[in-house]
Amino acid sequence: VPRPGLQILRGLAVSLGTICFFSAIFLMPLAEAATITFTSPILTAVLSLLFLREPAGRSTWGAMLAAFCGVLIVLRPNFAALGAAALLPLITAAGMSVLFICNRLVAGQASALAMQVYVAVAALPLLLVATLLGHYSGLPRFHVGWPEASVLLRCAIVATTATLGHFLIYLGTARAGAAKAAPMTYVQLLVAALLGWFWFGDVPDLTALAGAAIIVSSGIWLWRAEWRRARSVGLDVGN
Repeated sequence: VPRPGLQILRGLAVSLGTICFFSAIFLMPLAEAATITFTSPILTAVLSLLFLREPAGRSTWGAMLAAFCGVLIVLRPNFAALGAAALLPLITAAGMSVLFICNRLVAGQASALAMQVYVAVAALPLLLVATLLGHYSGLPRFHVGWPEASVLLRCAIVATTATLGHFLIYLGTARAGAAKAAPMTYVQLLVAALLGWFWFGDVPDLTALAGAAIIVSSGIWLWRAEWRRARSVGLDVGN
């Protein structure tokens, strides 16, 4: 296992972030919890500057700030009303940021599939401890019983999509850098809005559409800026 300390840190970051997010949605609406987690790209850019020495250019910072404003416009969260519970999704955002940074630090030292195995194995002990603590806490909602078949199916879907997502996150951070890959997580918001519209009939209003337009525009802006930068570097090398 290459750099086992970083592999353990990757697992701890994922497991702690997951525990805090699932706890948060017991205490606050899903929309508010999701909004706070979208601070992750900002945290990732700061951590990249501190630990990876990856200075984020003006295009990256501009895209992140614009997309974050778009998130706030779409969800219009009331942070003051959330209280201390707002710290849980914030810890989730921090956990994802640490994962981005660690992915970059271990990039190229094993295959992407092996990196998935390492992070899962490292996350397992903390998740098991949290599960046992919840089970014996006496709180009914944390009691571990035999799930229904539909619950197992939904868990299987989550496991499959999450594994694929983390696989692609690792590839993205390994190839493009943590600060540049992190803003792409804003796509989650657009996918969530589309799925909510399709399955639950939650039609977005004009304000939500305006925020979504800002998010999409910021992503296109960042992509074009990076494409131009890569093209200019290629021309310089060719000359």
